[in-house]
Amino acid sequence: MTPKRIRRLLEEVRAGAVGVEEAMARLERLPFEDLGFARIDHHRAMRQGFPEVVLCEGKTPEHAVEISRRIVDAGSTLLATRVNGATGEALLAALQDAEYNRVARTVVVRGEAAEGVLTAGTVLVISAGTSDLPVAEEAVVTAEVMGNRVEKLYDVGVAGIHRLLAYRESIGEASVIVVVAGMEGALASVVGGLVDVPVVAVPTSIGYGASFGGLAALLGILNSCAPGVTVVNIDNGFGAGVAASRINRVGSKKT
Repeated sequence: MTPKRIRRLLEEVRAGAVGVEEAMARLERLPFEDLGFARIDHHRAMRQGFPEVVLCEGKTPEHAVEISRRIVDAGSTLLATRVNGATGEALLAALQDAEYNRVARTVVVRGEAAEGVLTAGTVLVISAGTSDLPVAEEAVVTAEVMGNRVEKLYDVGVAGIHRLLAYRESIGEASVIVVVAGMEGALASVVGGLVDVPVVAVPTSIGYGASFGGLAALLGILNSCAPGVTVVNIDNGFGAGVAASRINRVGSKKT
């Protein structure tokens, strides 16, 4: 249940349009709803500013659909991540107005609280290569559905660094930057050396044998000599999108 819906319910009780018992019945499943196989945290939007997100990886399509349906029925915005083809098709069939981004592997249903851009600044998502797009797009969808203005700059890795430098002006206008890079992860350090805003780096599992499934990029970014670069887990575009959104929200409050 969203803060907006709870406030409306309390106003209806105060006005006498809804009785106390009916209001109690609506609220009885809070702060979580027990489905047996899942306990849905309907209070998360009140605590953290965004509803619980559904990680579909490892879940059956049936479980993903049931959890997602309950979130939507509560009036919350749904963000489902790591959605494979079978689960994506099941969610599209079950949920009205569902948006399936097959590259990002996300499904979104915009709820009552989704009212467009909520922050003043821009989150810029930069990827080193086209192979990094699934992780970059996950960050884009996450930041966008959380109310941020999001821009993209893809395939500008250090092997052709002139491609990155051609966009110096737009890079400098961003409030927060997410850098998605595999191989050795060098792009995060390069971007970090160009800007005075927070850089959230996402090492990806893209690379040849000695990249060790993204470990080389992770260690490279952790050892970056560029100040202001932080790092999330390997392939964690969702985590980077959330971090960038929170940073952007704090910055917008101060403007």
